[in-house]
Amino acid sequence: MNTNASNPADAKAVPLKFSGYQKTVVAILAFLQFAVILDFMLMAPLGAVIMPTLGMSASQFGLVVSAYAFSAGVVGLLTAGFADRYDRKKLLLFFYAGFLLGTLWCGLAQSFETLLMARIVTGLFGGVIGSVVLAIATDLFPPQMRGRVMGVVQTAFAASQVLGIPVGLYLSNQWSWHMPFLAMAALGLLGGVAVAWLMQPVADHLKLPQEHSPWMHLLHTLTEPSYLLAFATTALVATGGFMLMPFSSAFAVSNLGISLDHLPTVYLITGLCTIVFGPLIGKAADAWGQLRVFMFGTVVTIIMVLVYTHLGPVSLLTVIIVNTVMFVGIFSRMIPFRALLAGVPVVSQRGSFNAISGSLQQLSGGVASVIAGHIVTIGSDGKLQNFDVAGYVVLGASVAAALLLWQLHRK
Repeated sequence: MNTNASNPADAKAVPLKFSGYQKTVVAILAFLQFAVILDFMLMAPLGAVIMPTLGMSASQFGLVVSAYAFSAGVVGLLTAGFADRYDRKKLLLFFYAGFLLGTLWCGLAQSFETLLMARIVTGLFGGVIGSVVLAIATDLFPPQMRGRVMGVVQTAFAASQVLGIPVGLYLSNQWSWHMPFLAMAALGLLGGVAVAWLMQPVADHLKLPQEHSPWMHLLHTLTEPSYLLAFATTALVATGGFMLMPFSSAFAVSNLGISLDHLPTVYLITGLCTIVFGPLIGKAADAWGQLRVFMFGTVVTIIMVLVYTHLGPVSLLTVIIVNTVMFVGIFSRMIPFRALLAGVPVVSQRGSFNAISGSLQQLSGGVASVIAGHIVTIGSDGKLQNFDVAGYVVLGASVAAALLLWQLHRK
């Protein structure tokens, strides 16, 4: 394992400051994460509209959500052997362009079948972007800064709720569910222009000795004993996130009694709170220890998932409070986890490691979405059934991930 793993004591001893270019790079990476996450996140709140419009069942919608994850997982594995052989900037631009085309196709889809194909294409390109972003962030920033970097980059998740999801729901309510994807494709062009014009090449890893065969490079990364525990932890962390998210909007509308008009308010306030807490969690991870913050987030997440999945019809304020605290718990896991994971691979295997890790994350999330689609059913009254069972699965995955990460940190 790389000995550059982050150390809280070092972070206090060397309070490194960001240069102007580093701030620009962090902003660009955060925007790209915002675009990719929003593309995926839009499916959850729009599910309450897409399912009845296209006549889709819960299992079909789960398949549409998981199609992105499965295609992203497969292409992640296929490209992992080549991930360290190219300038990471060029690699990012290639996959981002394909992602924008896939998002445009989603906005033009008119049936379950065409939407399914569009999500597959979007996943083929979009699923790799996260791993490239993580590799760039790890290449350009030392361990003492990674908690703060991941805090900002992961806050893109919250920004997608604050800016993207309410606007997406508004566009959907005003026109149709197609409009948010079309708008996302147009907005996403700004990110591609920023990468092309403002980001410098990220190619220092090319100066290191390379294995002759990319497939052997992939095999050596896959079979490295010190990486296997990290891969298993990644899969479990992803399982919890994908299990509940695809059906969150349908659960809020059908089971909790929140109207479609008020749904943007839930995402807006939740996102605003997590935007505030995201960077603070990153600073806490650098200052107090990434594992400690992760364990705290795990406890909060488990408690709030149990509360959330057992709710019945409640007030809008209750939903907002529960949702906000739950997402703060989720962020308190994801941010330190990403920072810890960044210190695992050596530089020459960083791209392939992140590609494999991202692939496993997507595949595990796809499996979780399919399982959730079979666990959760729609009753005769239109309400979701067995949502609490999915919550128990999240609980088990969260506990197992915490145990594995503790073992990884020890090693």
